[in-house]
Amino acid sequence: MKSKTQGYIFVLLALTIFSTQDAISKHLGGLYPPIFVTMIRYWAFALFTILLASKMRGGIRQTAKTKRPLLQVTRGILLAVQVVLAITCFAVIGLAHSQAIFAATPIVIALLSMPILGERVGWRRWTAIGAGLFGVLLILKPEGEFFDLKLLLAIVSCFIFAFYVIATRLVSRDDSSMTSFFYTGVVGGITMTLIGPFYWTWMSPGDWGWMALVCMTSISSHYFLIRAYDMLDAAAVQPLTYLQLVYASILGVTIFGESLSLNTVIGSVIVVAAGIFTIWREHVVSRQAAKAH
Repeated sequence: MKSKTQGYIFVLLALTIFSTQDAISKHLGGLYPPIFVTMIRYWAFALFTILLASKMRGGIRQTAKTKRPLLQVTRGILLAVQVVLAITCFAVIGLAHSQAIFAATPIVIALLSMPILGERVGWRRWTAIGAGLFGVLLILKPEGEFFDLKLLLAIVSCFIFAFYVIATRLVSRDDSSMTSFFYTGVVGGITMTLIGPFYWTWMSPGDWGWMALVCMTSISSHYFLIRAYDMLDAAAVQPLTYLQLVYASILGVTIFGESLSLNTVIGSVIVVAAGIFTIWREHVVSRQAAKAH
């Protein structure tokens, strides 16, 4: 019981820090190229994963052993691209609106899991997927006569992250979570180092302070999330991740002066409800399959 309580505390800490990181990233992404901001973030993240791996049994050599090298590299690249897109979305669309669309990720994962992972989806999850997509349409509904093309960035980001999660599920069949975490940081760091220097921009001393804070939040949030997954099932952690949408709405409105339309609020509630049901149903189905075997 104590272990589970600590697990939930770690989840809440991770999500609170992630939201702070998103807000600072929005500030920096509005002033400097998102690719440059992501590169600096990944340098700190990659260093953290290397240090963590060096302290594991067998060290870096053992941690880096993988049966799915191509898929691990693909995962790392996918997440790096997604982070760049997410920071861009925070800067041009807004924190609250971006997170409202990102909330549809579990629904997109459920859709893509059928052709990629060969998972069967029953009528209950189909209903949740349909409701979730309806919620997304409400969020995307333009206030004026024309659809805002910038919102497509958030949709693409959502799909890329869904592919990253599915790739993570695939490699988890052969590799440990620490190995996957190692490749996420190192491959992402290498990817951004190949691209980021072309976007190098000299920042003001004050903004270097914000960048240092982003790096610290990136490291601490991932550490707390790892600790949480050590103590809790993914089915217990994932529904809580929707707190990021609440945090984003509060920060977006109070700090950045964003406004939330009624469509966005209602659509977000529908998407969150559908997402939580989808996650719960996946957990139930996987437990039933485990018992059957």
